[in-house]
Amino acid sequence: MQIHDRYNLTRIINARGPFTPLGVSRSGDFVSKRVSEALGKFFLIDELQDKASRAISRWTGAEAGAVTHCTSASITLSVAAAMAGESPEKVAALPDTNGMPNRVVLPAGHAVNYGHSILQDLRLAGAKPILAGTEQRCSREDIENELTHKDTACLLLVSSRLVKGESIIFQHAVEAAHRRGVPTVIDGAAQDMRVKELLATGADLVLVSAQKYLAGLTAGLVIGSAELVRAVRAHELGIGRGMKATKEGIIGALAAIAQRETLDLTNWKDEQDKKAEAFVRAANKNKNIEAWMEPDPTGLPFSRIFLRIKPNKAGIDAKSLQVKLRASKPSIWVMKDRYGSDQIGLELVPLTDDEIKTIQQRIIEIFK
Repeated sequence: MQIHDRYNLTRIINARGPFTPLGVSRSGDFVSKRVSEALGKFFLIDELQDKASRAISRWTGAEAGAVTHCTSASITLSVAAAMAGESPEKVAALPDTNGMPNRVVLPAGHAVNYGHSILQDLRLAGAKPILAGTEQRCSREDIENELTHKDTACLLLVSSRLVKGESIIFQHAVEAAHRRGVPTVIDGAAQDMRVKELLATGADLVLVSAQKYLAGLTAGLVIGSAELVRAVRAHELGIGRGMKATKEGIIGALAAIAQRETLDLTNWKDEQDKKAEAFVRAANKNKNIEAWMEPDPTGLPFSRIFLRIKPNKAGIDAKSLQVKLRASKPSIWVMKDRYGSDQIGLELVPLTDDEIKTIQQRIIEIFK
């Protein structure tokens, strides 16, 4: 009996990307075997973390790294590290930040919502979020003006398709922070394929997920300055106690990193392009749909597919199509952030050929 039948669970085809409410991603056999072996063993967790730090350094070129419970935890703990460092007294005091710098500056358009506001991640550490500029535009001067305050603990930048407004040149923002001795943290949860690029901005810490495209178990990776990584780990004795990485999370991250290091990214990208191009060709045979590919807006090495529904011919709109797809068996989940343009989006990266055929067939059935 398969697991969905055993627990009477809904079967899902996830064309929405590494979306947490759908279980994020799929771990392969290599990761699964390493984690399965770990589940029946005991470890010194500090030793595992040291091993993870060396593996992260080898993979990224950074000074050090650590594993947390998830990227959200990484944000909270990185802010805690910037405010309190490794001081046992300050670690024990948080989220009371009395006597510590506690202002965390971030562009207003980077105050994203991942299901909860990123601002809450900051407040959990006792930090005071300070929004620079507006959602539409945040200039270097806007950031610099907020950084001048003596109680500024760090600058937080977000690399995500959810950010709003004009793009910010991260390197310029990092340089502005460093001129004032302020560390910079980049939240790049789904950006593990761009981690070296994000580190090249000069950011002190880059945070990525171990379970999105890296396809490990649920965990966050804190990557960068050895001093700040030590401080992040120090907070496992404070507010980070409930955000600690498990043995299986660390082993899963180690296995996922080892697997990533063997990946031929050029061949992988070619495979993703061919998969997307074939889907677009097939979709455009349907007179009710216009299909095309768009590069990932954050620079990840693959394209997403968008379908524009022709309501005069189809008789339904994008929202209705999404509802019908989700009501299918298996339930098909797509990106729905372009309803206003009568479009839905699909990401095919984790899908099998059979799952893609199922989506195509279901769309044909809906428009019959």
